[in-house]
Amino acid sequence: MPALHTASVDFGAVQETKGSSKSFPKHETRHLSEHKNIARCARFSPDGKFVATGSSDTSIKLFEVAKVKQMMLPEARDGPVRPVIRTFYDHLQPINDLDFHPQSSILISGAKDNTIKFFDYSKMTAKRAFRVIQDTHNVRSVSFHPSGEFLLAGTDHPIPHLYDINTFQCYLSANAPEIDVNGAINQVRYSATGGMYVTASKDGAIRLWDGVTATCVRSIVGAHGTAEATSANFTKDERFVLSSGKDSTVKLWEVGTGKLVKQYLGATHTQLRCQAVFNNTEEFVLSMDEPSNEIVIWDALTAEVVARWPSNHIGAFRWLEHSPTEAAFVSCGTDRSIRFWKEGL
Repeated sequence: MPALHTASVDFGAVQETKGSSKSFPKHETRHLSEHKNIARCARFSPDGKFVATGSSDTSIKLFEVAKVKQMMLPEARDGPVRPVIRTFYDHLQPINDLDFHPQSSILISGAKDNTIKFFDYSKMTAKRAFRVIQDTHNVRSVSFHPSGEFLLAGTDHPIPHLYDINTFQCYLSANAPEIDVNGAINQVRYSATGGMYVTASKDGAIRLWDGVTATCVRSIVGAHGTAEATSANFTKDERFVLSSGKDSTVKLWEVGTGKLVKQYLGATHTQLRCQAVFNNTEEFVLSMDEPSNEIVIWDALTAEVVARWPSNHIGAFRWLEHSPTEAAFVSCGTDRSIRFWKEGL
């Protein structure tokens, strides 16, 4: 496992002045593969060696990043390189989210068929799940606890479902806040130590939960106005949460106070389940602009837009996921394709 990086950017520091933005390095991109229907989600393994994608066609593809890079070399020797090392078929409905076990070669998926499935990607021939959790709701998001002993499911139910992965026992918060009927969870993510988790909900709220007691410790109601909050994730030091919503904003919140620290503006996203993510050093924020079909990149500290790149997808792209270990990310498209982006030489 790579050593846990502390945040390289102190967002609590004095407001940076305009004009001090860093420039985002040029990247090269390559069409990696295609699903038979919309590519809906992607996730890197914690060590950055693998990336998985899930689709409306109910399949999951697993890529080996070293093979992707080999494929992107100007002259791929020894014939074509095949970066897809596994394809899993075991869901009955579209895949919503994926996550990798922090220590084992296990990939989990959450889908519209109300299940979470466990796939062992160390086995060459495995096509189907070796374990299944049957939830009561559409599983919209999944996140492993850093110990690998627990997982969270964000569903159409407004309270996250916490599962013990050994017993499959499901725990719900005993004193959850009153959440409106439209409080379905779009995304749930653990912090780096598992001490907290965060949910982004259809009711526009970002909620912070205690990772041990499963109690909601802070509700940022109307974080994205009346629009859906579509993504939320912690900084590595767990002091801040980055969120995005269908109000066309990306926001940085202080965990300790619930205060809005920064807003990243200039990207319009009102239709799709937009993601906003940090790059691996947390110096930049990446998100999507639907009308122009561009990737928008901000300096994380100054909140200035430093780059806008064509997504190279035909039609809107659906998901951005950045490698945790290097300058590389993937994008998933309505055009069914998956693109890999890496910093150019």
